[in-house]
Amino acid sequence: MRWIDTHAHLYAEEFAKDQQEVIGRAQEEGVERIFMPNVDGDSIDQMLETEHRFSFCRPMMGLHPCYVKKGFERTLYEVESWLNRRPFAAIGEIGTDLYWDKTFWPEQQEAFRIQVGWAIEKKLPVVIHCRNSFDETIELLKPFEGKGLRGIFHCFSGNKEQLDQVINLGFLAGIGGVVTFKNGGLDTILPDVSLDHLVVETDSPYLAPVPHRGKRNEPAYIRKVTDKLSQVLGVSEQELSERTSANADKLFGPG
Repeated sequence: MRWIDTHAHLYAEEFAKDQQEVIGRAQEEGVERIFMPNVDGDSIDQMLETEHRFSFCRPMMGLHPCYVKKGFERTLYEVESWLNRRPFAAIGEIGTDLYWDKTFWPEQQEAFRIQVGWAIEKKLPVVIHCRNSFDETIELLKPFEGKGLRGIFHCFSGNKEQLDQVINLGFLAGIGGVVTFKNGGLDTILPDVSLDHLVVETDSPYLAPVPHRGKRNEPAYIRKVTDKLSQVLGVSEQELSERTSANADKLFGPG
């Protein structure tokens, strides 16, 4: 079986001491590709260095909403410069966040609109973060409907109505460690969803699945996610592997 981790911050400081070992464990579990979302201007060098060391680790380029601060335009300029310089798998991680800090909410919205516009212009998928801001994010996306926008709602943990909205927009839902949480809620809304609309992820080093919850996450733990997800959906892990990998290949490109 092959697995594609569609969201892992492998360049993060948490992996500085054992990145090679982490990659090795992921490969042993059948992880063939890992997609790395950028977060801000300071993360770019480490992300690209990780790509250089491990060619199956594919970078995205974007400005994460939690890093949108005063003067965010300078970082967006850097992001745009990189997008014009070389290929990236997607524009991400972008989006909105009203969980940590609402101070720069207007700036978050502006940064999101700008980056979505780039995605349409460059025909790239987007990888969207939205925490405590799902409805607001949907509203921000409405002006872009019908323009070929596609992508992933990363770390989906919403309700059935919200999942339907994701699917109706033509997006995929990224399923990670939350599916293993006792009160995560995904076990009640996913059984009726077609595999055509799902991809799997870890969000390493964050959101480790049970039984590693609260510890550092890593791409090898994708098997904890897929084991639980296959039970929830009532499908074999082989089918889950084939279908979610095909969805990722279709979105990001194969190989």
